[in-house]
Amino acid sequence: MSKKAVLKLVTDALMTVGLLLLMSYSLLGEAAHEWVGIAMFALFVLHHGLNLKWTKSLGRGRYTPFRVLQTVLAALVLITMLGSMASGVVLSRYALRLDIRGLSGEARTVHMLCAYWGFALMGVHLGTHWSAIMGMVRKLTKKTPPCWLLRTLAGVLAAYGLYAFWRRDFGNYMLLRYHFVFFDWEEGLLPFLLDTVAILALFVIIGHYLSVGAKRLGRKNPRKERET
Repeated sequence: MSKKAVLKLVTDALMTVGLLLLMSYSLLGEAAHEWVGIAMFALFVLHHGLNLKWTKSLGRGRYTPFRVLQTVLAALVLITMLGSMASGVVLSRYALRLDIRGLSGEARTVHMLCAYWGFALMGVHLGTHWSAIMGMVRKLTKKTPPCWLLRTLAGVLAAYGLYAFWRRDFGNYMLLRYHFVFFDWEEGLLPFLLDTVAILALFVIIGHYLSVGAKRLGRKNPRKERET
């Protein structure tokens, strides 16, 4: 595996960890939340720099169902990431201290909306690349887990992820039925992170099977589908 491929894998792994930490907000600490957000911005820039070839190819070639799915998801993730970053700058009280007044209410609404939708979309986006990610992992480890084990694990994660999605009121935050995030301070950070990992896994699994369906739809056309 090339150094660039390894760097891509490490960058995506760090972005995933950063995303999980950002969702914990006050449980992590507001100052730490802001610094993780800044690190996430740097990883975001690096991620797009490493995938610049894909961006330049957007205006070329045939758009198969799978390519349409990936492109739409990438655009939506970009919008939510930019929204999170812009609103985060307005709300910053520790890392940046820009003292932007009069926009905090609107910025908080945008931040919550972009954070929860961005988390879900990032999971689905990650799922569309899951086959490629697993291929890189196999090259690094030289091992291939049995399919039955992977499917069983996916089923368990999806089931618990759905429960955690309901338990954590994730859908209500996505629909802005709540305007503030409520945390159980007695629970601690670790249980919250475990549930958040399960919810992310649920969206990754959804993304993976959406990509499987899109690829099958594309195979009905005799021209070979191109994965980006």
